[in-house]
Amino acid sequence: MEKLTDQILHDVIKPRPEHSFKGTFGKVTLVGGNRNFGGAIIMAATAAVCAGAGLVTVCTDQSNSGALHSQLPEAMFADSTDDDQVASLVAAATTVVVGPGLGDDDQSLHILKNVFAHIRSEQNMVIDGSAITLIAREHLTAPQGNIIYTPHEMEWQRLSGIKIADQTPERNRAARDQLDATVVLKKHHTEIYAADQTYQLTIGTPAQAVGGMGDTLAGMVGGFVAEFHQNPLKAVLAAVYAHSAIAENIAKNQYIVLPHQISRALPVFMKKVESAGQEKHIGFLD
Repeated sequence: MEKLTDQILHDVIKPRPEHSFKGTFGKVTLVGGNRNFGGAIIMAATAAVCAGAGLVTVCTDQSNSGALHSQLPEAMFADSTDDDQVASLVAAATTVVVGPGLGDDDQSLHILKNVFAHIRSEQNMVIDGSAITLIAREHLTAPQGNIIYTPHEMEWQRLSGIKIADQTPERNRAARDQLDATVVLKKHHTEIYAADQTYQLTIGTPAQAVGGMGDTLAGMVGGFVAEFHQNPLKAVLAAVYAHSAIAENIAKNQYIVLPHQISRALPVFMKKVESAGQEKHIGFLD
């Protein structure tokens, strides 16, 4: 199991090309947030925007539109119950993030199936939260594409059939191979199972044990994979590392870390990485 270090940040976060526009950095469509869990998709979208994705659209319940516009004017809104509009936005995206706050009722299942029906094989898809639960419960098959699951241990139990106490690297690897996807298993020292390697995050803080932390990570992964599309796996690894590195820094002065604080700190953090270039261990996290 390979230990992740801050080198992954330097490998991924590079200066932006001089001749750039928003399309250069990908389109992210996020789908989730029912009437009760709108905050989840807003936190995910905030992370995608702050990560630097070029264009971000949020397909969510109509009741969340006001909060989205006031909290995140950089993102566009679409009604998640408008099947045709969602299908069009999913098909046009570089990366799709589905699941944060989606819920697990019949309407949620209908929305998820609509998303799956319009994913293309060349796209990236981050599957999180409720979407993982629905896949496991309904025995759905994820579409073709670069699929990235971001489960916590209980969601992984549902998806893989492996009880939490039995989630060894060997068993997790076998389940990943059956899924043929990247799996970001969120836990103390998060593990990332890719096609040919397993990685372990050795940083992080219990101050991150706050609702919405996983939604923010899913949005960061989506934003990084869209923006740094040249190497999607490295983009996933960099997002995971940055998420905890920022949290550790905030936790120096706070008992808990709020998920949106990680997103808001992300642009400055990424600038420090860019400025540091390829140098190692220069204290840019301080």
